[in-house]
Amino acid sequence: MRDTVFVFARAPRLGAVKRRLTREIGARAALNFHRTTMLALLRGLAAERRVRTVLALTPDRARFPLPVQAARVGQGGGDLGARMQRAAARVKHGRVVIIGCDIPDARSADVVAAFRALGRADAVFGPAEDGGYWLVGLSPRRPARPFAAVRWSTAHALADTLANFRGRRVAFLRTLRDVDTAHDLHCLRRASR
Repeated sequence: MRDTVFVFARAPRLGAVKRRLTREIGARAALNFHRTTMLALLRGLAAERRVRTVLALTPDRARFPLPVQAARVGQGGGDLGARMQRAAARVKHGRVVIIGCDIPDARSADVVAAFRALGRADAVFGPAEDGGYWLVGLSPRRPARPFAAVRWSTAHALADTLANFRGRRVAFLRTLRDVDTAHDLHCLRRASR
């Protein structure tokens, strides 16, 4: 069985993506950022033959042209933890990675590194600078409820999730910045110069 990566994304629709960023830079610019970042990640993953890539969308029935080959599934309802749990449950006996699409510095090499880490760990996390995480990888030896009691969209998200993995082997990837605000985008652009 090939390893599976789920790319979590909102359908690229004007005014429906990156709402905090939209308020600061405008709907068109936020949509362009979202689409560009999502497609860059998907293109990189398409070249990874060892990995099955699935685009996990919200809303579930969203349709739009995609210049890359990737299976599509709906995320379903509930908070982020419920939606990630649902995606992970689709791969009961294999290794699974879930990655967000709002991290411009994330690469397919990070996903490959996550699967490599899962060779010796039960879980792997890509920490975000804001206390959350931009990637989570799970081996078949995962807890029954890996995303229970997590305070999403707070500085406690990673710590809360790690509490569900007490007594298990956990690995970490590099820390990256996700982009939620114009300040995040500005910092990212300044760092890349």
